[in-house]
Amino acid sequence: MALRFFLLNFGFALLFVLVGFNLYQLQILHGEEHSARASARAEALQQLSLRRGSIFFTDRNDTAVPIAVNRNESVVYAVPKEIEDAKEAAGFLAPLLGVSADSLEKTFSEKKNLFKLLAEKISSELVAALREAPEGIYTGTKQYRSYPRGSFASHLMGFVGLNADTNVPRGLYGAEKYFEDALAEGEDRHLSIDPFVQTEAEGALARLIGEYGATGGTVIVEDPKTGALLAVVSKPDFDPNEYRVAPIARFLNPAFSYVYEPGSVMKAITMASALDAGAVTPETTYMDKGSVTRDRRTIHNFDNRVYGTVTMTNVIERSINTGSVFAAERLGRERYVDYLEKFGFGAVTGIGAPEEVAGSLKNLTKPDTKSIELATASFGQGTAVTPLQLVNAYATLANGGVRLTPSILKDAPSRRAGRAVSKEAAAAVLRMMESTVNVNKVAVIAGYRVAGKTGTAFIPDFENGGYSDELIHTFVGTAPVSDPRFVVLVKLDRPKVGELAGITVVPAFRSLAEFLLTYYRVPPDNLSRE
Repeated sequence: MALRFFLLNFGFALLFVLVGFNLYQLQILHGEEHSARASARAEALQQLSLRRGSIFFTDRNDTAVPIAVNRNESVVYAVPKEIEDAKEAAGFLAPLLGVSADSLEKTFSEKKNLFKLLAEKISSELVAALREAPEGIYTGTKQYRSYPRGSFASHLMGFVGLNADTNVPRGLYGAEKYFEDALAEGEDRHLSIDPFVQTEAEGALARLIGEYGATGGTVIVEDPKTGALLAVVSKPDFDPNEYRVAPIARFLNPAFSYVYEPGSVMKAITMASALDAGAVTPETTYMDKGSVTRDRRTIHNFDNRVYGTVTMTNVIERSINTGSVFAAERLGRERYVDYLEKFGFGAVTGIGAPEEVAGSLKNLTKPDTKSIELATASFGQGTAVTPLQLVNAYATLANGGVRLTPSILKDAPSRRAGRAVSKEAAAAVLRMMESTVNVNKVAVIAGYRVAGKTGTAFIPDFENGGYSDELIHTFVGTAPVSDPRFVVLVKLDRPKVGELAGITVVPAFRSLAEFLLTYYRVPPDNLSRE
């Protein structure tokens, strides 16, 4: 009995010693190694499980439509600290991946590497074959950025990728870059862009470019009451899923980043400024002789006509260059610059887009500004603006003279950027632009009061000076005039046919405006036009 008791105690003691010794080996002798392995595997799983927030557009019913999302793809990766035989593991894996066994062996031998991604977006067949891989070689899933609608709103969205400054995927352009911090933390972003309005705008611009052989263009739709952008389209565009094959020049958003001399669309801004300052009234008359000369340079009306005695309303209706010069000179250069700045020209709008540029009023603000420069600026030559600045300035007129900071974020609180002109001056210019639409008839929409202004501008010749014979066409309009619901800018670059904006961009505006009035169920405000 005593012997059995002794043997039993001896057995428990031996077991205790063996367990203790194993614990000593695990925790003391090899503790650091096992801890490192655990850390390595944990880091690998963490890197593969990172989730980026999604980006959604929002329609009129507050339905969220995914535009930038994450898609799971299979990958193969290594945890070198877990690989016992680097040569064996490399020999197994090399033929499956089609890579050098020597390079894999070198990678597996570098035990300081906690995680090494070996191949991405692998096939299901390869996943199956890798089930027999030695310890330390694993398959898993990794999230990749996906743009399910391809090039749709590509300039606005930007993309996620790598560049010389980072080896971790980041938002490099557009909303992906603008909201990088939030998206990287897994937060979603809902934008004010309406997918149906965006689709209509994309189609309208594509048809316009194709019909007139243009090199590109831009369409922007803004809600003047909130500053929210409902559509932002520029072409040529790119597919953010395949951004590596696109020219780098296409990544910048022309709506926010490219400047141009807008031409006669600036006449409405000139007139609003002169009206607000009391320099003119809509009924102020001017004797047009067909041209004016300043600093030994002569300015002609675009159609070379002589109109005789005209009112300021006629100046806008007929887009008379000399009449615009008259209004600007009555206002004066310093006051004109002040008004242009109140409308948001010469500075970024505050939308926060990472690539937005400020444009330039340098021709009017330099110390040696000449009278010819004020004259040409009055009808949109010499000053440089972005399409975003221009549509926002017209939205200011549609909003009773108060400028709001544009935004692409859904339900962002309206940010007042200041009053540009009085409510009365803004309303007066809208009536003048409405008269322009009625006189020229191209933008008329049955049942609605529509206001707008065209601009046909020559592109500067930077090599030889002066202007080339290439054109940019612009139309900016709003409806209904009694209670403006939207402002639309349509810009067409270098059309090969069609000499005037009234022939090209105005019909495109009308088509898009008709859609918007129907889509947003805007009641008619001019039943006499039914």
